[in-house]
Amino acid sequence: MKLPAQWFTGDAWADVIYRGEAPSRARANAVRFAPGARTAWHSHGLGQTLYIVEGIALVQSRGGEILQAHRAT
Repeated sequence: MKLPAQWFTGDAWADVIYRGEAPSRARANAVRFAPGARTAWHSHGLGQTLYIVEGIALVQSRGGEILQAHRAT
């Protein structure tokens, strides 16, 4: 599915891989970004794990250093 324009600059798409059933809040999504696309600032109350499978991602905690994450090997 194409993700909402109000959440992203540029195009991004997501496929749900896993959605836990209540009371679980576990979720796994495959998210793809067009070159140069980015998300708006947001938070994940339970944390987030990013696994880069292609390309290079720039990641940052609010106010923190920008880190360059490369494809997982």
